[in-house]
Amino acid sequence: MKKAPDLLDLLVWPVDVVQELLWFVCSVILALVARWKPKPIDVGLGPEPLINNIYHRKALIQAGFTAETFVSRTYFITQNFDHIIPAGDGALGKFIGRLRLFWHAVSRYKIIYIYFNGGPFFYTSFVWCAEPMLLRLARVRVVVMPFGGDVQDFTRSRNLLFKHAMTIDYPGHALRRKRVADQIDLWTRNADHILSGCEWVDYMYHWDTLQIAHFSIDTEALAARAAMAGDGQPVPPAEGRPTPERPLRVLHAPNHRAIKGTGAFLRAVEELAAEGVPIELEMVEFVTNDEVLQAILRSDVVLDQLIVGWYAMFAIEAMAMGKPVLCFLRSDLMELYIGAGLVEEGEIPIVNAHLLSVKEALRSLAATDRAELAALGRRSQDYVRRRHSLTAIGSVFARINSELGVHPT
Repeated sequence: MKKAPDLLDLLVWPVDVVQELLWFVCSVILALVARWKPKPIDVGLGPEPLINNIYHRKALIQAGFTAETFVSRTYFITQNFDHIIPAGDGALGKFIGRLRLFWHAVSRYKIIYIYFNGGPFFYTSFVWCAEPMLLRLARVRVVVMPFGGDVQDFTRSRNLLFKHAMTIDYPGHALRRKRVADQIDLWTRNADHILSGCEWVDYMYHWDTLQIAHFSIDTEALAARAAMAGDGQPVPPAEGRPTPERPLRVLHAPNHRAIKGTGAFLRAVEELAAEGVPIELEMVEFVTNDEVLQAILRSDVVLDQLIVGWYAMFAIEAMAMGKPVLCFLRSDLMELYIGAGLVEEGEIPIVNAHLLSVKEALRSLAATDRAELAALGRRSQDYVRRRHSLTAIGSVFARINSELGVHPT
């Protein structure tokens, strides 16, 4: 039975409304000032603290643009962002912190690359829908791309296993469905340029640029890291087939187990090991990106995911370091990206397996000579260089920026 609201409950909502309206008025003033202020940096990426923004910054700089990352908070994965502008303590501190973040974005950058949950206005309760208007007022162009939860309205998806996994890992996501749908509509109507890719196409009804995935990676840096052991010496090539003394080492690094199909990976490895197949699993969870990269170095094969139907950053990092990757790739997405001319048939070197076939796929990998695995790893490196290197993604960003009137310096 719901309790009747007390006086404090009745007062909180009006106070929030007044604070949001005051913040909006202040933002209008800042946008007007920023409209006439020279902006020193071509591109700002944020405020979502995603590691791919760090690589995107490198790609833009390599393509000749000035670029920075800006965030209001960081995750455990990495803190290597150019500008961290946190909200302060208490209502006044948060108010000022959000204004600082907005002023930073509109006064410093000619273009901002953001996600569908928005830019600095993401933290507002109801005036977030005014953000496109304020960015136009400040003469800031906007490129919008998805990362996952910002576009995942599951009424638009036929992937029933993914829906089921989300109810396990993120049951609260269902309560955000209307907000997510409204965000998609808001930015589809108002962004200067929209990117899509991965399985994000399930939820989006328009894009200006379609990519296999917009993720970029510093392929040369990761390849050099993979070529050296911890003591800086070249890594000796492994030889022969896996044995009980040197089993196939498979790595899995889930941050959300149901979505990644972790249970199926665990069962498959346990059953194979019980049958005497030379295989062992290393799991790393909720660790920094540097620790993940170190774990990739120790592995023979990387296990990405079995539910979503496409690959993302973890798989790209592993391929860039010359490791074979096992992942579920949906056939309809393969048809889309091949049909769109973004990838050749048979080009993606990922070992494709789903929930029902993962055990036999791992059995086959455990019976494969390590020289063959190494060859698959080299194919993986070549693929990532072609499709996800700083040069490859930077050229896409350069075209978009030029279309928006910002050219390499």
